[in-house]
Amino acid sequence: MNRYETVFIMTPVLSEEQATETVDKFKGIITSNNGNIVFEDSWGLKKLAYPIQKKTTGFYHLIEFEVDPEHLRQYETEFRRDERIIRFLTTRMEKHHITYAESRRNKKASAPKQTETEA
Repeated sequence: MNRYETVFIMTPVLSEEQATETVDKFKGIITSNNGNIVFEDSWGLKKLAYPIQKKTTGFYHLIEFEVDPEHLRQYETEFRRDERIIRFLTTRMEKHHITYAESRRNKKASAPKQTETEA
């Protein structure tokens, strides 16, 4: 199994429930093909660098997962078919990329949380 990372942008007109349903759909595709989710992070609503389909914002989401390479084509085909997805990018993670991603997560987890009074 190889490790991959997918970042995708969902259309900003989705409700929170619809966005969660969309993310669950793609996580389900991974797990139904004997893959496993390593890490997942919702980045929330962000401004796009340039308009895509006449939209200037979108809900960003990251999924890091392990799956056999032959199942990746089906996964990416579903992104192309789903009209709720504006853009997506899947990359295969090499050993240095995996190390960096894990250190980034550990750094984020160990960082002290700011309270509202400090901010």
